Amino acid sequence: MSPNLFGVPLVVLALVLPWLLLPAPSTRWLNNRLLTLQNWFILRFTNQIFSPINQGGHKWAALFTSLMIFLLALNILGLLPYTFTPTTQLSMNMAFAVPLWLSTVLIGARNHPTVALSHLLPEGTPTLLIPVLVIIETISLFIRPLALGVRLTANLTAGHLLIHLIATAVFVLLPLMPTLAILTMALLLLLTLLEAAVAMIQAYVFMLLLSLYLQENTYGPSSTRLSHG
Repeated sequence: MSPNLFGVPLVVLALVLPWLLLPAPSTRWLNNRLLTLQNWFILRFTNQIFSPINQGGHKWAALFTSLMIFLLALNILGLLPYTFTPTTQLSMNMAFAVPLWLSTVLIGARNHPTVALSHLLPEGTPTLLIPVLVIIETISLFIRPLALGVRLTANLTAGHLLIHLIATAVFVLLPLMPTLAILTMALLLLLTLLEAAVAMIQAYVFMLLLSLYLQENTYGPSSTRLSHG
């Protein structure tokens, strides 16, 4: 459950704070360093994610970029003391994953229904295996949003629990074995740096998989189908 601070649920502050930290666009000819860094990050992210996607999928760029920045800020801010990380809640992650995944599937089914259905049956499948493969591919299709939400939740929750356990061990060992407590604290600092990297990577992986689902369901004259992995 979300803890409270002065009667205010920290989950509310955690959801609002990332947008307050973003620098506002400037009317000057030259931007400051923070705004320049933000613009560079957005440009690199959109180029990386949307370069293999057909032109019809580029209209998703604003949504995906905003969600990437939001998830990245939530994951990083959740490592600070006395904060709450909403992305450790499976319900919130599923609220992001299910509608976006379903939107990509419906786009493919509406625009190219035959190609979308062909994903359920790989080419060259023996006749006897057709019913089994259709069932397997259907299950794998519907398990995608669950995998998106569980992956993000499990990685962040495991890291936070490990940091909590090691920090507790440092406090217990400090009066008994100071040398061992200092070594454990050094391990805790390294683990915190690792968790900061995991927080960034997991936000990127979440958006990368959504972009792959979008690429699989947006087709053009020269686009090719993705193979199932």
